[in-house]
Amino acid sequence: MKRLLIRPGAIGDFVVSLPAMECLRCDYLEVWAATQNVPLARFAHHARSIASTGLDLLELAEPDPRLLAALRGFDSIVSWYGARRPEFRDCVAALGLPFRFFPALPPEGGGMHAVDFYLNQVRTIADCPSDGVPRIACPFISGDGAVIHPFSGSRKKCWPLERFQELGRRLAARMPVALCAGPEDDLSSAVRFSDLYELACWLRSARIYIGNDSGPTHLAAAVGTPVVALYGASDPAVWAPRGPQVALASAPSLEAIAVDQVESLVNYILGGKS
Repeated sequence: MKRLLIRPGAIGDFVVSLPAMECLRCDYLEVWAATQNVPLARFAHHARSIASTGLDLLELAEPDPRLLAALRGFDSIVSWYGARRPEFRDCVAALGLPFRFFPALPPEGGGMHAVDFYLNQVRTIADCPSDGVPRIACPFISGDGAVIHPFSGSRKKCWPLERFQELGRRLAARMPVALCAGPEDDLSSAVRFSDLYELACWLRSARIYIGNDSGPTHLAAAVGTPVVALYGASDPAVWAPRGPQVALASAPSLEAIAVDQVESLVNYILGGKS
């Protein structure tokens, strides 16, 4: 069996899909994903960026024969790409390609955690004994510091930066503190990685991680780092990170979450040890 998984989406979307995608392992498994997520598809035999495949041009009158040959080489194609595009679905049907489409996002108000939503999808294809916890294996390098990631893909998901900075000052009296940021985030002296697997392994070395509803927060939980996550606009019942040690500070407005509250969660996770 040769199977292709096509999983677009942001970092967090990819991470919460990991248990589902890993359930679809077979003799040969290939993953096409958003460019930044390709290094995280380590469970697959091969991974490519969707952009590099030309998949978005499949609906042309004369699609690239190399793309067609690649797609026809798979016995099964499971796609979260194109599920809401009738023209794309009609195109692959007309070409006789073995696509199975799934919605890329859980329904609003459904209340089911995204990990379980994706697992339920793939259980229609394969047996899946997963415990529903995303995992990314990284070499363990012991560290004694805190990592703070004060950004997210949406401003409405961001706790005020000055509160992260105040929390950092408090924690710095007890342990080293590093701030990390993405390539577009404006924060001088922040640690940055261009490769998400390298970022994941660096997060694995942290004693504790604090961040918003963001891709790096899901990464930190997936590598097993203790996490304190701050949630406001998004529903934590659906989108909270899953990991061995995750504590949530959640409020309808992130402005309502005080520094003292987050510091208390950090202390709880760390067991009160300085």
